[in-house]
Amino acid sequence: MENLIQLVNRLQRACTALGDHGEESALPTLWDALPSIAVVGGQSSGKSSVLESIVGKDFLPRGSGIVTRRPLVLQLHRLEQGSREYAEFGHLPRKKFTDFAAVRKEIADETDRETGRSKQISSVPIYLSIYSPNVVNLTLIDLPGLTKVAVEGQSDSIVADIENMVRAYIEKPNCIILAVSPANQDLATSDAIKISREVDPKGERTFGVLTKIDLMDKGTDAVDILEGRAYKLQFPWIGVVNRSQADINKNVDMIAARRREKEYFSSTPEYRHLASRMGSEHLGKVMSKHLEAVIKSRIPGLQSLINKTIIDLESELSRLGKPIATDAGGKLYMVMEVCRTFDGIFKEHLDGVRPGGDKIYNVFDNQLPAALKRLQFDKQLSMDNVRKLITEADGYQPHLIAPEQGYRRLIESSLISIKGPAEAAVDAVHAILKDLVHKSISETTELKQYPSLRVEVNGAAIESLERMRDESKKATLQLVEMECSYLTVDFFRKLPQDIEKGGNPTHSIFDRYNDSYLRRIGSNVLSYVNMVCASLRNSIPKSVVYCQVREAKRSLLDHFFTDLGKKEGRQLGTLLDEDPAIMQRRLSLAKRLELYRAAQSEIDSVAWSK
Repeated sequence: MENLIQLVNRLQRACTALGDHGEESALPTLWDALPSIAVVGGQSSGKSSVLESIVGKDFLPRGSGIVTRRPLVLQLHRLEQGSREYAEFGHLPRKKFTDFAAVRKEIADETDRETGRSKQISSVPIYLSIYSPNVVNLTLIDLPGLTKVAVEGQSDSIVADIENMVRAYIEKPNCIILAVSPANQDLATSDAIKISREVDPKGERTFGVLTKIDLMDKGTDAVDILEGRAYKLQFPWIGVVNRSQADINKNVDMIAARRREKEYFSSTPEYRHLASRMGSEHLGKVMSKHLEAVIKSRIPGLQSLINKTIIDLESELSRLGKPIATDAGGKLYMVMEVCRTFDGIFKEHLDGVRPGGDKIYNVFDNQLPAALKRLQFDKQLSMDNVRKLITEADGYQPHLIAPEQGYRRLIESSLISIKGPAEAAVDAVHAILKDLVHKSISETTELKQYPSLRVEVNGAAIESLERMRDESKKATLQLVEMECSYLTVDFFRKLPQDIEKGGNPTHSIFDRYNDSYLRRIGSNVLSYVNMVCASLRNSIPKSVVYCQVREAKRSLLDHFFTDLGKKEGRQLGTLLDEDPAIMQRRLSLAKRLELYRAAQSEIDSVAWSK
């Protein structure tokens, strides 16, 4: 089975390359879920020397005061014996460093690039991978040393800033704390122990490292600490003997320094019984073994996080929509697909799959009948109005048998008033269709992606509805005009004549203007108008549906599609004017999704091989 630490290292490098470790993302990050080891200690506690002893190389900047001013994420990769050692930086992924003095200089230079040539700090990490046959597979995060006072050139807040930075790393439950304390100082004053106790009060993930044991006052030793009596941790304390400043000045080889360290513990009477679990080499092996065990225990949780994050990423990518095509044909296809999606949603509203289409039926079933009823034809056919129109129609020659022209004028004047409700029905349906267009546009996720296309589609759809409304109004009013221009003769032929009603044909023709006669005319006209009104109540909806609803379903964007086919690639590109921030977000999410899918595959394969 592949070493789990190497797997985690590879995933961490991938996270680093994608920036999948910052708080700017709303989604959980794989980086935060991957176990790591943070090295914590006060300034001049020997942190750098411990790290260099574990690596076996002199590669960290040195100096007085605060030297480590940015977190250093150090990934160690064990190579086969005989392999050449080299280092790589995350910000210089294609450059291999074989000179570790150059590594030291690059760490200092990269720190200065971020903070300037000052003594300020930055929370932006430096990522360094070291490949060597003399290391164990391990990931360590070297953090700036804790301090109690700000020196000249530093802000007054630097003490709190460093503590907050360190705390941000070590308070995460997946972080293993390597607390480094010097043996020649009182453990009660140890900055590393103090802060680790605050975030890990039970010591469940804290390893204590005691440095500078060889520098303790004569007659004193660190046995009580190393045996866990002075301050007990769940894991045994490990003591190390770093190179002296004289050794550093003489460029004493790290491997030779490791041998001297072993000799010190095995030859010093106070520590001889502890020698097997002392030294930087033992520390590296213990941390590697523990880190691998922690990773193994975290695999189920990692799998769960990865699976959930993949679902979240896919969901957000789906919400953001497809990336824009680069060629004219692809752009045209994209525009057409978006328009078809919108058109499909609009049809769903009309067909009842989505709400809104029922409002059109309400126009026909309630609004139109109510408007026709409000016309009150009986008042329009009052006695005075009937007399007025009948006499005016007779002109100078009174009618001899039946007042046909009077009937026509009475009917026409009544039917013409139906145009108002007919137009109102057309306008009401038009308003509903416009509202459904707006709803459909807001419900078309793809249109939210392209503001210009959304405006164009909305304008084209409303323009089509206006053309359909005009045609519908013309056709609907023609129905009314047809009723006015031709009367149904059979209706009047069936009306009883005066003689059949017992009238006296010898009476004067002018007796026919009496009230009874006029009332009968008004009643006949009202019956005819009501008959026509009932017919139009059925035919007007048919006309409106045929001219507006049916046409909207069939050809709402036909004119837009015709114009679209004439556009060039550049013009199509202006319609697909996606927000650059969204484009960048999609690209970032796609890369993260690729990372998580690869991680899913790798971790699943490790889990199955256990």
